[in-house]
Amino acid sequence: MARIRGRSWRPSGRWFAGRRRGSRRERRQRRAGAGLPWARRLRSVADRSVAGQMFVLQVLIVLLLIVAAVVTLLLQARSDRFQAARDRSLAAAEAFSHSPGLVQTMSGPNPSATLQPLTEAARHQGGVDFLVVMNRDGIRYTHPSPKEIGKKFVGTIEPSLHGHVTIEKVNGPLGEELQVVVPVTDRGRVVGMVSSGLKVSSVSSAVDRQLPVVLGAGAVALALATGGTALVTRRLRRQTHGLGPVEMTRMYEHHDAVLHAVREGVVIVSGDGHVLLANDEARRLLGLPTDVEGRPVDALGLDPRMAELLASRRVATDEVLPVGERLLAVNQRPTDRRGGPPGSVATLRDSTELRALAGKAEVARGRLRLLYDASVAIGTTLNVQRTAEELAEVASPRFADYVSVDLAEPVLRGEEPRTGVGHEAPELRRVALSGSPDDHPLYRAGEVHRFAATTPQATGFVSGRAVLVPDLRVSDGWRTQDLVRTQEILDYGFHSLITVPLKARGVLMGIVNFWRAQDSGTFEDDDLSLAEELSARAAVCIDNARRFTREHAMAVTLQHSLLPRGVPEQNALDIAYRYLPAQAGVGGDWFDVIPLPGARVALVVGDVVGHGLHAAATMGRLRTAVQNFSSLDLPPDELLGHLDELIGRIDQETADVDGEAPIAGATCLYAIYDPSTGMCSMARAGHPLPALVRPDGTVEFPELPAGPPLGLGGLPFEAVELRLPEGSSLALYTDGLIEDRTRDIDVGLEILARTLAQPGRTPQKMCDAVLGALLPERQADDIALVIARTRCLEADLIATWELPADPAVVAAARADITRQLTEWGLEELGFTTELILSELITNAIRHASGPIGVRLLRDRALICEVSDTSSTAPHLRYAAAEDEGGRGLFLVAQLAERWGTRYTAEGKVIWAEQQLL
Repeated sequence: MARIRGRSWRPSGRWFAGRRRGSRRERRQRRAGAGLPWARRLRSVADRSVAGQMFVLQVLIVLLLIVAAVVTLLLQARSDRFQAARDRSLAAAEAFSHSPGLVQTMSGPNPSATLQPLTEAARHQGGVDFLVVMNRDGIRYTHPSPKEIGKKFVGTIEPSLHGHVTIEKVNGPLGEELQVVVPVTDRGRVVGMVSSGLKVSSVSSAVDRQLPVVLGAGAVALALATGGTALVTRRLRRQTHGLGPVEMTRMYEHHDAVLHAVREGVVIVSGDGHVLLANDEARRLLGLPTDVEGRPVDALGLDPRMAELLASRRVATDEVLPVGERLLAVNQRPTDRRGGPPGSVATLRDSTELRALAGKAEVARGRLRLLYDASVAIGTTLNVQRTAEELAEVASPRFADYVSVDLAEPVLRGEEPRTGVGHEAPELRRVALSGSPDDHPLYRAGEVHRFAATTPQATGFVSGRAVLVPDLRVSDGWRTQDLVRTQEILDYGFHSLITVPLKARGVLMGIVNFWRAQDSGTFEDDDLSLAEELSARAAVCIDNARRFTREHAMAVTLQHSLLPRGVPEQNALDIAYRYLPAQAGVGGDWFDVIPLPGARVALVVGDVVGHGLHAAATMGRLRTAVQNFSSLDLPPDELLGHLDELIGRIDQETADVDGEAPIAGATCLYAIYDPSTGMCSMARAGHPLPALVRPDGTVEFPELPAGPPLGLGGLPFEAVELRLPEGSSLALYTDGLIEDRTRDIDVGLEILARTLAQPGRTPQKMCDAVLGALLPERQADDIALVIARTRCLEADLIATWELPADPAVVAAARADITRQLTEWGLEELGFTTELILSELITNAIRHASGPIGVRLLRDRALICEVSDTSSTAPHLRYAAAEDEGGRGLFLVAQLAERWGTRYTAEGKVIWAEQQLL
């Protein structure tokens, strides 16, 4: 025991578990005071030593003295309050009872009115809480509270009726009071009484003023006594370590048991370089004799570096030193840092096996990190080629020097590859190759090749299992691919290969090859499992991209099949358009140019909510519906109303099939331009405003009522008519053109207006300029853009007449029509046109009322129009043999290329077109 004398050993909680735990009752008591730091401090000190118990006793004595002093002062204060209240109340009552005129006032007719202000003034001057004058029956004449006047006095009055002074403590109307009752006498006879009192709580004494000082002094005394006692106790505990002889013996017994049982060597060296203690593990690791204690370190025959470290007392942390065939990790700390004796303590650990295990753990950690990085970096896009490139970039150079990914051609198109015939692998295209330097002889990215049946690549692809070739120099199967190239690969330094098929959901899509060259280590079996894990994760991502490519191609094909293939021929507008599907998914944007009767043209731009095949199919249905509704020649607002109902029915059908209501809807803008008048009628359903470019380059966005998106229902749509000068341009577009994640919609509109505000450009150049200014780097939504420049029908190509509802005017009308056709050089159409107009005018005269309008338009076709004020439309039918009429409209239908009816605000127009030769 003398060898470690002076060392401040702190007992472990395990060593003293039996002594410190105590009974269950003691543990509950300790937990009860665990929340109070001073309680824990007192209890721990008292449990450990006699000095601690003395500390507690002295603190308690001082605390009791302070409490006794405070109690004494409080009792004295209470006595002083009662005495002061008695003296003040007695003086006030006696003074007022001997006041001159009091007896006469009490016997007067209304003593309360006279005495109440006098007693209140006397009460305030005397410093009492109440001053009451009463008669012999105890009925109050005065009181601080007027409502108490006239009531019975609360207290003892009998002694005062006999001429004595009564002093007592009562609970009156004002609370706990000390009151005095003094008789009022007249010639020796008691005629009334005066009572004065004071609440005890309102009387202060000198003790009240002294009490804070006494408490403060007591607290200071307690703090000084506690601090002094704590200093003495701390010194005693430091000298004895707070332990008794039995506890010290038990501590050292546990210390010896633990010291010699641990798997770390412990060596304690004194300040003069002698060994004080060496446990069994230290003797084994250093080869020390059993009697090593007390011998100098230099005389133990240790390795010079180890001996120098143990004798130097310097700080060392995990310093690795060789001792024979072992590598020992040494930690050393001096023992005199906290006032202990000079010397040092060194711990020794055998790190030979730990180093090998640490190396394996580091390799495993690196592989886990690689797999984690691969899960994050591979599959960031739904592009097949980019996903393959991500696999190659992650694996090279952290796992292999070169990585190549070969895929079957159908995979790049989104299709499933056909299985190879027999043991032959299909033709593959190298889509990704990563590694440096770039002067290698491997197949380059983009090259197409087919691996021979005996190569590891073909074997792995056909079997669906990974193949490891640890040494390419001794393997002959892979040389059958290309003897010249394989020799170049060996000469370059490639020496090891792992080839893994890319397989997901039962589909073999290609292979990935991991190559090691030059000084890199050879692939092992553990590397094979890592390569399979990497390839499996990448295969799922590639298959997802392949399936997305297939679905995207199908959606794009469907979308293009539903969009217009070109612009129909017409003379009203010079039209250019652009349609760009989204890169990530197909949307439901569409546009259309629809020729209407009367040389008019309808422009349509719409956007279906959502993406994918459903959106594209809905777009096709809407486009077909718009064409059908436009054939009825409906105004824009009415057409949008019919589309709104159609969207509602589509949503209802989808909800019935899928069991839930989908998020559906669409936006649409419908415009009709009439070149004969230059008027354009427009209506929109939640769609962006069109841009109107005047001939001078001025750009404006017409105030067109927005209307709700299609599918919401319940609200009507409004149409607006604008007069467009010839040469004006109307730009219709979808929101994908002006909206972007990095740009606000208002900014997009400003860029659009600035780009369009350049006169003199054709619609084609305007489309190119707009896309160049607004097209985002990564297009997330479809973009539809239509720019139409207006033309006006020349006045000499329009002929109009207004006829009265009289059959006699039909002959004159035929003559005028023949004359007009002769001026236009269309004499060959004279007979047919006369017949058509004669039937139409005759029907209008017979079935309508009011004036009749006739108009001829020479455009790509000769258009004949007859208008009247009736809203009843004629119907084509077969006339019976005995019918006198009903054959005229049938005749018109046979002679004209097309015919139809459109309704106006004044009535209707029946038109017929004849193709010009």
